[in-house]
Amino acid sequence: MIELDEIVRDFLTEAKEGLDQLDRDLVALEARPADRELLAQIFRAVHTIKGTCGFLDFRKLERLTHAGENLLARLRDGELALTAELTSGLLAMVDAIRAMLVAIEATGSDGDADFAPLVAELARLLEGRPRAAAPALASSAPAPAAEPAAARNESIRVSVALIDRLMNQVGELVLARNEILQCARSDTDPARAATTQRLNLITSELQEGVMQMRMQPIDAVLSKFPRLVRDVAKDLGKRVRLEMDGRHTELDKTLIEAIRDPLTHLLRNAIDHGIERPAERSARGKPEEGRIGLRARHESGRVIIEVSDDGGGIQVAQIRARAIAQGLLPAADAELLSERQLLELVFLPGLSTAETVTKVSGRGVGMDVVKTNVEKLCGEIEIQSQPGRGTTVRIRIPLTLAIVPALVVAAGGLRFAIPQANLVEVVRAAGDRSHARVEDLGGAPVFRLRGQLLPLVQLSRVLESEPEREPRERPLDMVVLECDGRRFGLGVDAVIDSQEIVVKPLGAQLKGIAAYSGATILGDGQVALILDVPGLAQQARALSEQRPRGDAGSAAPAQEVRRDRQPLLLVRQPDDSRLLIPLDSVARLERLRESAVEQVGASGAVQHRGRILPLVRIGELLPERRALPRRPAADADPQDGALSVVVVESDGLRVGLVIGEILDVVEQSLELELAPTRAGVRGSLIVAGRITELLDLAWVLEQSRVPPQPGLAA
Repeated sequence: MIELDEIVRDFLTEAKEGLDQLDRDLVALEARPADRELLAQIFRAVHTIKGTCGFLDFRKLERLTHAGENLLARLRDGELALTAELTSGLLAMVDAIRAMLVAIEATGSDGDADFAPLVAELARLLEGRPRAAAPALASSAPAPAAEPAAARNESIRVSVALIDRLMNQVGELVLARNEILQCARSDTDPARAATTQRLNLITSELQEGVMQMRMQPIDAVLSKFPRLVRDVAKDLGKRVRLEMDGRHTELDKTLIEAIRDPLTHLLRNAIDHGIERPAERSARGKPEEGRIGLRARHESGRVIIEVSDDGGGIQVAQIRARAIAQGLLPAADAELLSERQLLELVFLPGLSTAETVTKVSGRGVGMDVVKTNVEKLCGEIEIQSQPGRGTTVRIRIPLTLAIVPALVVAAGGLRFAIPQANLVEVVRAAGDRSHARVEDLGGAPVFRLRGQLLPLVQLSRVLESEPEREPRERPLDMVVLECDGRRFGLGVDAVIDSQEIVVKPLGAQLKGIAAYSGATILGDGQVALILDVPGLAQQARALSEQRPRGDAGSAAPAQEVRRDRQPLLLVRQPDDSRLLIPLDSVARLERLRESAVEQVGASGAVQHRGRILPLVRIGELLPERRALPRRPAADADPQDGALSVVVVESDGLRVGLVIGEILDVVEQSLELELAPTRAGVRGSLIVAGRITELLDLAWVLEQSRVPPQPGLAA
């Protein structure tokens, strides 16, 4: 690699960004050939590259872009009609330009590759002459480089290595901050306490800022796929339209690079196995052009990516037959699998439903690679399909793997961290009450939680950190974890705290242990291992025999039932009324000291995780309820004087809802039996034998944005 002057470096950066846009625009132009504005935009991009490379004396690149510019000018002026052959020629030109840019970056010249055949082909297309022989359009060009587009407005370019080093230093700072916070808990000096809180705030803001530096729109990956879909569909003789949504969803740069290959496999698989040929689609009453959806969104601190198609769907009987024929599953076991479990067989190594091996698929490695790569990112993957209607593959991955929120637990005299991405809830049941819900099912312990049997795993036994003891010897602390769409209970000795941890990689000696994904340093300087939930579940065989509810019937009705039901947090108010809060907006459940509340606004605020958390006392905010007498001790628990606070997030607003008591988490159909009788509630229904109001969270949050009106404050 030679040292390039600043002008050439700027040219390379801008040209690469322009090529990424050209890929997208040319594919879009093929679908909208009459779009004159889009055609003019493509012409300007090629013209800009041509003009600059002529100034910098890159003659070979100038000749190629000049030939492409002439062809685009004829298209722009309406003297030529866009055809698939013309589009392929222009895309080959883009690939060749990209190859020459790579050569310029490495050697300072536009390379030794011979693109004269491509220039001649563009000239032939310009003149409308018939093709004499199949030309080699860009045989010398390497595959397009996978480089994310960079921001151009009000930005500077910083080395990724520098950002990574800065991130490592921030991680060390977070560890030091955690140690100081732990020491400060026993410090009674107000001045040192204030300094510690200021350090905590500054560290949190610095951490958030550096994390944002590493975040990039997922469009850096998605922008490559219109060209991929177009080329694969053309090779297979199919017509496919790619629809993308959520291109501005942000994700850590390291995860963006790692998710590229799984998404490529899924798209190729959807085109080859999912979308039917035009004649077959027409015979089934479908449009000849198939549709593939690629969508990304944030949800509960994770990124959800969906790849869906409107093709023929997956025939589970065919999967069962192939798994048996290829020796991947005994016939007796295959007959016992539910439809959902049969769909999951597509992730088995070696399983393929393709009749022949092609350059796209048929070797039985694609979906196995997808699942393996997703799990390496601490992610999950699930598949849903309806024969004749299509298939959806859903991937859930964390926003970042560098600093993650985790729950710290104790088991067998050791401490472990559980990523909150896998955490559903924490259950604490003391004495006889806990063991009444532990049952024996086929020799394995299960826990009855709200009518559902969860496999129960004792962490200390799985990790063999203590001899077996009966669970009745001590109260039961259980964390409910979710893996691969299914849940199990993990019994621990104690739940210690929740905190943000810095993920450190494991040494070579521990990498082969499936139960651990990394390590971290806690606030007291001690090392804690980070549990790998999928690996732990596999080691404990917690999910191998679990059947999701609704397996007795078909998959489609079960999915419809789940869509109709919504997880809700059931709470009791100080006046003994009951409310439901949508669980998907709940970020955390907290117990806060009344003394920590500072007088800011009508209901006060607290310092929470380095930020100011405004408090909203629901019992005082809702109309009519304000006039009712409050029970003694108001919102605070009379035993310890602590407030029960539900931290909710929506539309960038974070608020703590002060309630009386958290009762349960329920799944409830939102068919309201009584219309709303006052502002702040959406209606009423019966839950656990009590009339319960459904909180209108959007209304409550909107009230917290504006100054309190007379009479709303306590």
